[in-house]
Amino acid sequence: MHFQVCCIVAGLPECWQPQYSISRQYAFALLPKKQLKFIDLFAGIGGFHYAFHSIGAKCVYASEWDKNARITYEENLKSIDPELFLKDAEGNYLFFNNDINDAKLEDIPDFDILCAGFPCQPFSIAGLRKGFEDTRGTLFFNIANIVKFKTEHANKPKILLLENVKGLKNHMHGETFSILLDVLQNDLGYETRTMVLNAKYFGVPQNRERLFFVCWDKEQIPVDDFRFPFGLDSNLNPIYNKEDLDKCIATIVGDIFEPKASIPEKMTISDKMWIGHQVRKKRNKENGKGFGYSMYNEHSKYCSTISARYWKDGSEILIDQSAEGKNPRKLTPVEAGRLQGYKISGSGWESADAVNNQNNNKNLPEMRIVVSSKEAYHQFGNSVALPVVRTLAKEINNQLLRYAAKSKHSR
Repeated sequence: MHFQVCCIVAGLPECWQPQYSISRQYAFALLPKKQLKFIDLFAGIGGFHYAFHSIGAKCVYASEWDKNARITYEENLKSIDPELFLKDAEGNYLFFNNDINDAKLEDIPDFDILCAGFPCQPFSIAGLRKGFEDTRGTLFFNIANIVKFKTEHANKPKILLLENVKGLKNHMHGETFSILLDVLQNDLGYETRTMVLNAKYFGVPQNRERLFFVCWDKEQIPVDDFRFPFGLDSNLNPIYNKEDLDKCIATIVGDIFEPKASIPEKMTISDKMWIGHQVRKKRNKENGKGFGYSMYNEHSKYCSTISARYWKDGSEILIDQSAEGKNPRKLTPVEAGRLQGYKISGSGWESADAVNNQNNNKNLPEMRIVVSSKEAYHQFGNSVALPVVRTLAKEINNQLLRYAAKSKHSR
């Protein structure tokens, strides 16, 4: 079947872009043959994309349903992987899917690595376990089905890197986690290791714990184990022992601050909202719930986890302004992005020392905020912490992929 495909030429305005009548097979041919390839499912704003780009890998397929996240993804990543955003004559993306449930498996290019920060969903379990079939109707099923299809067509992916909330391990009394491991190990045939990692040990001032799965095909990568890095030291070397986390790179919340003079007044919460936060915290404490607003300042080592609902009232991360006689303020969208490790220049930095930290390295791509503040908060709250997945990408390359390359070369 043939398609009219819009081939994008870097540097030309959209109205000047040439169009060619080519087949989908030819579009596949535009993709790299020898370069390491990955696909990015439930892609969000591209955290995994940035991470694997940092080790020289090429994204050949991505899927994200949220229209605003798709805008951020394309606007920031089309200069890195322009082929990913090729369209046919009707304006349909060839490799940038907007609903994984509708993806045609035969249209997904072959790849080495699958990345996915998939949603946590309950599985329908009736009677005896059915493994792969237990996941049907969930978004994880889409991941497993893609891998199964590629395996059946002699192109089994080498690596799967999956991310989820820490609570997945205890979801449905551990049943969800158990089924996932059973499918990954027994149905799909991957050696699998899991670990909860905290972003505060990787150079961002945020107490953010997430569960990661690293899975590899032992036939292609004959490695017995994978050592998770628990953090980075002051020289940005991985820390493999939890006992050494006192040596991790030092952070303070002030590292992410924009200059005070540039902070809009609307970031300072109203008297009504501030009173409401205090009343709720007092009431919750009296009821033994322990929930309420959290306050930090520029000297705090880290803050709590930013969530997708941060735009509503900022209660999980308020910045103390009492020294200036003001109510607390919310983080700006730029600061929220920096809290996840994205390189965003914004209006600059309050602290000159923060300008040159590892998350603002000159070799890293700049993230541009191209959506509303509400959507930016939502997107950053849903994102992976970039330094964590960037470190994992390097470790996967060093511990697994390089070994596979050596093994293949030695045959």
